[in-house]
Amino acid sequence: MSARMRGEEARARLRELLRDRSFARKRVVLASGKESDFFIDCKQTVLTAEGHALVGELMLDALAELPACDALAGVELGGCPLASAVSLTSHLRDPATAKDAVYVRKDAKEHGSKRVLEGDTRLAAGASLVILEDVTTTGGSTLKAVEKLRGAGYRVAGVIALVDRLEGGREAIEAAGLPFVALYTRRDFMPDA
Repeated sequence: MSARMRGEEARARLRELLRDRSFARKRVVLASGKESDFFIDCKQTVLTAEGHALVGELMLDALAELPACDALAGVELGGCPLASAVSLTSHLRDPATAKDAVYVRKDAKEHGSKRVLEGDTRLAAGASLVILEDVTTTGGSTLKAVEKLRGAGYRVAGVIALVDRLEGGREAIEAAGLPFVALYTRRDFMPDA
């Protein structure tokens, strides 16, 4: 079986897991404050062993659609397991080109190191990172993470989202000059949308 076929099968399987474990058609208020007619909690899929493996493979493959990067940044909380999964998968594929993970906190720790970024101390000044997000709605949390990374002296090469809700996030991120890739959109879960 070709690697491409395996990728298509992996994409179909991850979509199936997301539909079964993470998706619900119901009215909810999102973190952005917007009301929506569906909810997708990707963590319920990503934190399974199979989900973790599939996300690592598919998001690592998606990196090829963006400018080269030195590391991966996961936005707290949903992006953190994504960054870890992709980092591990990159090492398993080729230790010489492996990408380390960095976690971007929403707020600085109030104790200990008081850090906003975790795992970045080994990165060179000016290193380039790709941000990984579980769900993109308006792009607000992603753009805040961009500010934090840039404020620490890093460059952002682009953004990969597991799911784009198609509610303006892609447009906001691209308007900020960043390339954006989504593995799935709301249409993968609600074809009538």
